[in-house]
Amino acid sequence: MATPAIGKKAPAFAAPATGDQTIELAALKGRKVVLYFYPKDSTPGCTKEGCDFRDNMNRLKRAGAVVLGVSRDSIASHEKFKEAQGFNFDLLSDKDEALCNAYGVMKDKIMYGKKVRGVGRSTFLIDEDGILRKEWRGVNVDGHVDEVLSALKEL
Repeated sequence: MATPAIGKKAPAFAAPATGDQTIELAALKGRKVVLYFYPKDSTPGCTKEGCDFRDNMNRLKRAGAVVLGVSRDSIASHEKFKEAQGFNFDLLSDKDEALCNAYGVMKDKIMYGKKVRGVGRSTFLIDEDGILRKEWRGVNVDGHVDEVLSALKEL
């Protein structure tokens, strides 16, 4: 499993996104990108995390950031999740796990006593030149957006 390196180019991507679009990292050059990976639409922790980004969007925009959420859910699921929660950012669908694998977020988990492969909650901060500047793995939702905002101020 590949792991992106801090200070190096972030793994490129082009992924289907909400709003009937494809979002490419290359098209975001000149903007800071907060790319966060989460396990599943409409689950308690993922909803809380998304709502925290939503509720702090003005602060994130003032810091020059674009926020993108990524999970393996379908675009149809993402559209429902985004609408239900009033998210003011796009969600990327990674059904084939290409993006998850490029960023090294897939991990083994135990669910109901069974070993399963799933997305480890992670966030990556990419600067205006496409360089990976910070990563958070095994994210604890509480206080995470404040950590991201602090890191954005340091760029």
